[in-house]
Formats: sequence, C-alpha cells, structure tokens
Amino acid sequence: MSASVGLPAHPLARARLADFLALTKPRITLLVVLTTSVGFLAAAGSSADLVLLVHTLAGTALVAAAASALNQVAEREADAEMRRTARRPLPAGRLATGEAAVFGAALALSGALYLAAAVNPLASALAVLTAASYLLLYTPLKKVTSLATVVGAVPGAMPPMIGWAAARGTLGVEAWILFAIVFFWQMPHFLAIAAIYRHDYQRAGFRVLPVVDPAGASTGRQSALYGLALIPISLLPSFVGLAGPGYFFAALLLGIGFVLLSVRLALDPSSLGKARSLFRFSLIYLPLLWTALLVG
Repeated sequence: MSASVGLPAHPLARARLADFLALTKPRITLLVVLTTSVGFLAAAGSSADLVLLVHTLAGTALVAAAASALNQVAEREADAEMRRTARRPLPAGRLATGEAAVFGAALALSGALYLAAAVNPLASALAVLTAASYLLLYTPLKKVTSLATVVGAVPGAMPPMIGWAAARGTLGVEAWILFAIVFFWQMPHFLAIAAIYRHDYQRAGFRVLPVVDPAGASTGRQSALYGLALIPISLLPSFVGLAGPGYFFAALLLGIGFVLLSVRLALDPSSLGKARSLFRFSLIYLPLLWTALLVG
C-alpha cells in the first residue's frame, strides 16, 4: 500500500524537475557555453587546459541559466500573452514566482563564486556583468524602445570574452573582435525572430523594431546593414593571428550568404518566408564560422 501511494510522486517530481530545467532555457545556455568555449580555445591554442575549460563552462552555464530563469520571472506576465511562451512554467502556473526567483538567484550566486574560485576573478566579473546587463537593462527596455535589441546584443556577445579571460586572465584586441562578431551576428538574427513573431511581441507590449515598423522596411534595411558590417568584422581574425587563410575564405563566403538573405528581406520586408530563411541561416552561420576559426 505504501509503495502504491508513493508512485505518483515520481512523475510529479520529474515534471517539476523538467519545469526548473525549462527555466534555464537549455538551448540558449548551450549556445552560451559553446561560444564561451570558442573564446577559451582561441585564446589558449594548442596548450588549452581542458580542466580549466570544464570549470569555465560549468560556471558560465550556471550564470547563463540564472539569467534565463530570472528573465522569465521578470517577464512572466508578458510571456502569458504570447502563444510561443504561454506554456512556460511560470505563466502556466506550474511553478511559483518565488521559487523560480530563489532558483535563479541561487544559480547566479553559485556560478559567480564558482568562476571566481575555479577560474579567475575577471571571468567571474564578466559573467556577472553579462547577466546584470541582460536583466537590468535589456529586459526592462524591451517595453520602452526598439533600441533594446541593440542593448541586448551586448550581453549576448560577451560569452567569448568570458572564455578568453578564463584562458589568459586578461582581455586583448582578439577578445573584442570575437565580441564584435557575435554582436553584429545577433542583430539580423534577432530582427528575423522579431519579424516572425511580431504579433506575439505586440500582444506582450514589447517594442521590438517589427512592432514599431509594421511595414518592415526599417527591419529589412537594418538587417542588411548589420549583415554588411559583419563581413569585414568577421575577417579580422585572419589579420590578428587568430586564424589562417582557410578561415578567411570561409568567413567571406558565410558573410556573403548572410548579406544576400538580409537583402532579400530588405527588398520584401513583409515576407515571413524570407525572415524565416534569414533566421535559419543565422543558426548555422555561427557554428560554421567558429569551426572555421578553430580549424583554419
């Protein structure tokens, strides 16, 4: 009898664990971890300390997961208004706001302390700055101005700098180049997402560019301009000794592809199909570029 009474608790416990995991936005956390690893490996070269790398990625993952969880706490009411987020744990009522906030705060504190103790203070400080700017600047600004996307691209571009700082204990021009690559990549990526989900963002009260520019002309134009700017920036690693000629040609080809898809959207800004094509290409652009950087 006691065993049968205890059985239902297991599915419930698994469901709660799944909800807490969902708070961390695993796919975004994975992207942060992968981008951090690129910065670390680019800085360390062939002498990479794999144990230090593991410590770096573990601590960074904790802070990134914390930022995602606390972001969902802050945006729980807006998430309830959007179809693609309404079933998240907080708007769906499967988790309480207080327990999600405690969970996020615990992750943030443990991640920051872990990085400071197991890696170095600079990596920890950069991780904390990333989470703080994401939560305290980007998150509230989303309902105020379309420029919030530019602000949000700053913390989104910092993971490779965390990796670089972890490997070398300092920041050089190479780290800033990696930052710039991710920054300029993010803009067409995010604008494409916002164009696809424009009505969702509008219901939630987020003033992303496609909401304040419903015709899409400015969205398409900015996507193309950021894509054009990304080409010379993505070539810089070949000029500072981070990569060889193989990377140069790979980055050039990827950049041209990115620009062509951005221009297609600019020429037909109301096309959801063209926005989706740009978004899908953005998903493969960065992994291919990082692979070329580390291999070529």
